[in-house]
Amino acid sequence: MNTRKLQQILSEVKSGGVSVETAVRKLKHLPYEDISFAKVDHHRHLRQGVPEVIFASGKTDEQVIKIARAMFKKSRSFLITRATKKICISLKIKNAVFHPASGIISIGEEKKKSGNILVLTAGTSDIPVAEEAAVTASFLGSKVNTVYDVGVAGLHRLMGNKDLIKESRVIIVVAGMEGALPSVVGGMTDKPVIAVPTSVGYGTSFGGITALFSMLNSCVPGIAVMNIDNGFGAGVLAHKINTL
Repeated sequence: MNTRKLQQILSEVKSGGVSVETAVRKLKHLPYEDISFAKVDHHRHLRQGVPEVIFASGKTDEQVIKIARAMFKKSRSFLITRATKKICISLKIKNAVFHPASGIISIGEEKKKSGNILVLTAGTSDIPVAEEAAVTASFLGSKVNTVYDVGVAGLHRLMGNKDLIKESRVIIVVAGMEGALPSVVGGMTDKPVIAVPTSVGYGTSFGGITALFSMLNSCVPGIAVMNIDNGFGAGVLAHKINTL
């Protein structure tokens, strides 16, 4: 349930096209629907501007499928992160899309895109997290551009994309190893920079902690730092900034 859908139902009641009883039936699961092992928050889009998203990791396939079907029944849309192609097939929902690079399943993406988000990665190994951010922001209704493998080991690759950096409204920078790229990008632009550390790297990267600490200690002021591998969170924050 989103603002547009709610307005449509109320308008139909006002015009007499939908009875009060039918409208109540459509709205009766606000603010949430209890399906025993989960309480599906159909009301979240109205409160936060972003619908509830299903985090598949740690759930059984059956649980993910039941939650997704409950959401689809009410809004004809859902986004599932950290999912598998097997779950997508098992959903048996026509037009549901599995994004293999990010492990996201989506349906009902916003068709009208606005603003301009740029997603950069330091390396190719950072792409899965970057794709999670890009697919999330696009699903929510933001225009997204991606440029991958432009890390500090070859800064000329980044310099070749200065026009995209200049044109963007928000920049997501995804990096593992020593996590230096967000500081470099932050020093080049006046746009908001969202840094995402990844767990990519050798031993002393400590599963992304080194990159996280590097980003938190950046000498460039105003960089927002997400949790390790949290491309989804970066995509949501970028979308909210992009659509202000």
